[in-house]
Amino acid sequence: MKEKINCETARNFSVEKALEKLGHFPNRTTEKEAWFLSPFRSETQASFKVSRTKNRWYDHGEGIGGNVIDLVCKILKCSIKEALDFLSDSIPINIMEQRYQWDTTAIDIIPCTDIKIIKFQDIMHPALIQYLNSRGISLMVANTYCKEVWYRFKETQFFAIGLRNSKNGWELRNRLFKNSSSPKSSTYIQNNSKQLVVLEGMFDLLSLAMLDENLLKTSDILVLNSIAFIKEAEKYFETYDFVHLYLDNDSAGENATRYLTETYRNVIDQSDTYINHKDLNDLISHEKGR
Repeated sequence: MKEKINCETARNFSVEKALEKLGHFPNRTTEKEAWFLSPFRSETQASFKVSRTKNRWYDHGEGIGGNVIDLVCKILKCSIKEALDFLSDSIPINIMEQRYQWDTTAIDIIPCTDIKIIKFQDIMHPALIQYLNSRGISLMVANTYCKEVWYRFKETQFFAIGLRNSKNGWELRNRLFKNSSSPKSSTYIQNNSKQLVVLEGMFDLLSLAMLDENLLKTSDILVLNSIAFIKEAEKYFETYDFVHLYLDNDSAGENATRYLTETYRNVIDQSDTYINHKDLNDLISHEKGR
């Protein structure tokens, strides 16, 4: 555990390194700039700029920017003190990341030049179970759809809750990281049903399983893993009697819902289920906090 640092010292910490530590890597770089997909929302074109000369960041999508402390506070939704702890590595290692030496040789399950999947198993790690609990998800439900995935990026090993997609890539989530291995795609689960449930992300799936497990057991399921895959998802719609949409109550989700309900007669908007909440997980998190 390293010594804690003050704000003046922390501001000199590389914004790029902080983003890498949080699981975000640049789409393109120049001598003076690095461009990322925004860590604050789903997007397909990088709009988040890091100035390498000034060590500052700017999100063109939201029109905001700042230093590395501002960035960590916004991504982790934490206090300045907690951001300083993160930057000084003083968060307990079992919460942030684990680095282990394995006797077995890493298996290249997924073809990816940056992320190498080491192994996956039932979710057992206390930090992941604690994270699931904080999101209102039971371990039994999580293990029904997800795995505990260990992976390596550059010479560092990490673990996360993983949802496998239809091209054998993984969506990877833990308390601090939001990442994915390539190839990135949606997750299609078939239960020989005449109705399809469409969800935006991993925690939407797990949240709906907590709310209505029987619905998922009697439906085919499509988890987009990114709202950008909504057009690709349309190829499934005509084969079902009913398509139930559970997209986020934000501008991207609402626009996609409007387009799909106007285009297909069999599409049903279910966002009223979590009205006044951003998504299904926001709903159950608030109910858990009551």
